[in-house]
Amino acid sequence: MATDYSRYEYIKIEKDNGLATLTLNRPDSLNAIIPPMHHELETIWVDVSEDPEVNAILLTGAGRAFCAGADVKGFGGPEGRGHRKGPFPMNATEARRIIHNMLDVEQPIVAAINGPAVGLGCSLALLCDITVCDESARLADTHVKVGLVAGDGGAIMWPLLVGPSRAKEYLMTGNFISGAEAAKIGLVNYALPKDQVLPKARELARQLADGPTWAIRWTKLAVNKTIKNLALMSDDAALAYETLTMYTQDHKEASAAFAEKRPPKFTGK
Repeated sequence: MATDYSRYEYIKIEKDNGLATLTLNRPDSLNAIIPPMHHELETIWVDVSEDPEVNAILLTGAGRAFCAGADVKGFGGPEGRGHRKGPFPMNATEARRIIHNMLDVEQPIVAAINGPAVGLGCSLALLCDITVCDESARLADTHVKVGLVAGDGGAIMWPLLVGPSRAKEYLMTGNFISGAEAAKIGLVNYALPKDQVLPKARELARQLADGPTWAIRWTKLAVNKTIKNLALMSDDAALAYETLTMYTQDHKEASAAFAEKRPPKFTGK
């Protein structure tokens, strides 16, 4: 029986002969993630992985962005990024669930990075199996710029893709990188003109959807053992450190500076 996706509000799901296209769908907000959308990102991977009509997945964003990361206004307040009340400003279980559920999907996932991919949005792209990026898109894990540890998968995927030294440069500075430069250093597979991104990603996804199902899936699972082992080693620490940084004065200053549209003044407290 095919999976029922009718409950999804912020992810558009379209199926075509074995290929499921998942579109992050808050285009007016650059597909920035709010708590109910975060919950959908936790569960969609389980649903699509169990759908017998899906042999490959294409992930992209509606409008001019892939995903701008967490919506700062949507995640504000004592519940933070989680959507349950509790003593912490985020729910690490929910953050971890996205990472592990994506890595557990047997079907191959191709990302069409059609515009900016920032923070958690960048992690979503990099957790995919093959990445096709707009050469002019801007990518970054900007957690550190708001006084936070990169706990949403960045500390896992960046070192694997570009090596520890380059990863630490980008994760510790929060600096942006263009799609073209990202392809040069191996952060993404392809960097193409914007109008070629979705067609190329769809071509790759279609090839995988029409290929030898079990050979493709089990090859992916064999490779993903390495990624999952690293995730198991590092994500608890990264998420715990991220939670701790939410209590620092530097994070509070970064949040205030964002609201007041001024540069933050960090004090190391």
